[in-house]
Amino acid sequence: MTIRVIIVDDQNMVRAGFAALLSAQSDIDVVGQAPNGKAGVDVSRNTHPDVVLMDVRMPEMDGLNAARALLDPPPGVVHVPKVLMLTTFDVDDYVYEALRAGASGFLLKDAPPADLISAVRVVAAGDALLAPSVTRRLITDFAKQRPRTDQSLRLNGLTARETEVLVLIARGLSNQEIAERLVLAEQTVKTHIGKVLSKLDLRDRAQAVIFAYESGLVTPGEQ
Repeated sequence: MTIRVIIVDDQNMVRAGFAALLSAQSDIDVVGQAPNGKAGVDVSRNTHPDVVLMDVRMPEMDGLNAARALLDPPPGVVHVPKVLMLTTFDVDDYVYEALRAGASGFLLKDAPPADLISAVRVVAAGDALLAPSVTRRLITDFAKQRPRTDQSLRLNGLTARETEVLVLIARGLSNQEIAERLVLAEQTVKTHIGKVLSKLDLRDRAQAVIFAYESGLVTPGEQ
């Protein structure tokens, strides 16, 4: 199945480079481009992409507001794409807010070409793109600045094992690392993660990380 992608970035060279790279892949089809968030929302509504590559800082409408518009559309708009934020900074408050809004992750603009291709495939498959090391820096920095919210009732719905898995996700461990830590099969870990997301009514792994910190289940700086 071909992955439909649009690229939203105010730099012409960036759009052209990403489009050329992705279009060369047999399973990816670049169906549109836009120079700002407002145009990006329009292009997305017209082309119905699977994945939107969204720059963070743009004129007219920045990537955060564009992501919100796409991920929480008005009545009558049925299509909701996956949004992958593009940034020049590995820790950026805009990106944090985009993750809270439901973006599936973020990628540095200077990442290797193979990482961009892999990121599109990962996000299209429904997974969140959060590299463990970046997860730790991003969430630790901004969770310190956010007030804790009372989520105890939602946490009470998790089993002890599910809570343990959520803690390890928030600490930036991959599925394989969680499996090794808990001496479980990786598929079992994926099953637990699915149950955590379902019980907490979370969109994906990115929102699970944020929930764990904002609820106080995990404290920044813990290992």
